[in-house]
Amino acid sequence: MVTVVSWNIAMRLQAVEELLAMDADVALLQEVGPGALDRLRNAGGNVSVGPQDPWEPWPREHFDRWPMVVKLSDRVEVEWFSQVLPSTPSEGDDEIAVSNVGIIAAAKIIPLTGGEPFIVVSMYARWFRPHPLTGRTRNIHSDRTAHLIMSDLAAFIWDTDLSGHRILAAGDLNNIYGAIRGNPLVWYERDRGVFERMGALGLEFVGPQHPDGRLASATPVGLRPDTKNVPTYYTTRQSPATAANQLDYVFASRGFHRGVHARALNGVDEWGASDHCRILIEVVG
Repeated sequence: MVTVVSWNIAMRLQAVEELLAMDADVALLQEVGPGALDRLRNAGGNVSVGPQDPWEPWPREHFDRWPMVVKLSDRVEVEWFSQVLPSTPSEGDDEIAVSNVGIIAAAKIIPLTGGEPFIVVSMYARWFRPHPLTGRTRNIHSDRTAHLIMSDLAAFIWDTDLSGHRILAAGDLNNIYGAIRGNPLVWYERDRGVFERMGALGLEFVGPQHPDGRLASATPVGLRPDTKNVPTYYTTRQSPATAANQLDYVFASRGFHRGVHARALNGVDEWGASDHCRILIEVVG
């Protein structure tokens, strides 16, 4: 079994310390800032972040936080895909073409204790503002980035027969699963389109969903009363105890997903130092 942690650490150094104290094999991180990156690079032991700077192929000043795949144990080998700009012909064997800075990181995981290799993708659906001509630049949306992420990771999906695919994609999509009309936070049809497109790519929704995580104390506005969403994020007006919405998700390629289990570590006493909780993912086989 390979243990993977998906976590938006919100650039917080304390979150890095908590991550390093876990007995996990791989981390799929989002919002790794410069300080957190330096701490991970200098951690020593079995910790490794790969050879490429996470902002490449763009200049560093284009964005101040990035998704990353981090090796945490000696139970796995990690082969990172170098990020390159889309080009013709296609990228090399050890490369992945990326559509924007700070939205994706990918690697191949080779278990050393049994099991077949698989690909992991750390996803961060950055917020963007509408075009100035709309006159609505105070609004923000993340589905634009989510679709860029899906277009990039689709390079690993080569056939409608998914039996040979072993892909795990997890992270902060800033979208709400199961949102319905009247949800004040999202344009529900656009959020629904993100999850539908994941399914169309053959990436099954793994969760986490209740009981693999604590439900919100009250059903969030804009979700059905029987929602199984588990809160993974709290705002500046909330706390882990009052967190309401789920923004972090796990997907795995169809068939492979049967050996993937996801659980939100969203209990008040286990939340961690970020405004997002950790997602613990176990991969068997």
